[in-house]
Amino acid sequence: MLIHIPALLTRQEITYCRTVLEKSQWVDGRVTAGDQSARAKFNLQIPHDSREGMELADLILQALGRNPTFNSAALPLRVFPPLFNRYDEGMRFHTHVDNAIRPLPGTGFRIRTDVSSTLFLSDLDEYDGGELLIQDTYGMQEIRVPAGDMVLYPATSLHSVREVTRGSRWASFFWSQSMIRNDVQRTLLYQFDQSIIETRRNLPDDHPAVLGLTATYHNLLRQWSEL
Repeated sequence: MLIHIPALLTRQEITYCRTVLEKSQWVDGRVTAGDQSARAKFNLQIPHDSREGMELADLILQALGRNPTFNSAALPLRVFPPLFNRYDEGMRFHTHVDNAIRPLPGTGFRIRTDVSSTLFLSDLDEYDGGELLIQDTYGMQEIRVPAGDMVLYPATSLHSVREVTRGSRWASFFWSQSMIRNDVQRTLLYQFDQSIIETRRNLPDDHPAVLGLTATYHNLLRQWSEL
């Protein structure tokens, strides 16, 4: 399931993120890559334990908490603290798949990466190229969206970032461990939730149809969830 979430961040939040990132230290992006990805990855990143990185990660986590689409689509149990990358002219990320398991920094816990997320922080006129390419059921999808928009997709997907040919493309990226491991089940629950929302626009909350749909949704969530 590929989901586009417009305007996760406000324009003010985008400006603040960019201001902080401009003053930050950038390092070789391969420091967070696995063996296979390290051979394919050519970009820059903010160290995950830097003061700037942790501050902006908290800002994004707060935005995720208030976004109903993210919570409906990802059904997150745990979220990896957002990281930040930068692709300058000539940089790219060849086709790869994300690591299945990642240690949570500063804890003794690990996270299973069910859902990958990319939050764009550069306006479209700031760079050429740099499309996020995701292989899904319907073929290769090219993602190029405005600053503040985010896309979610299964972490099992092969994906890449096309070479930047002008300017610089900045983004945040992270993973979620979902309460629903199976992507098909997660997609069905998201579609079910969207149908409930649409039904509630036309019927009162205590209507039998609304109550029945809501009960079925939660019973399926109870049946399929892993906590």
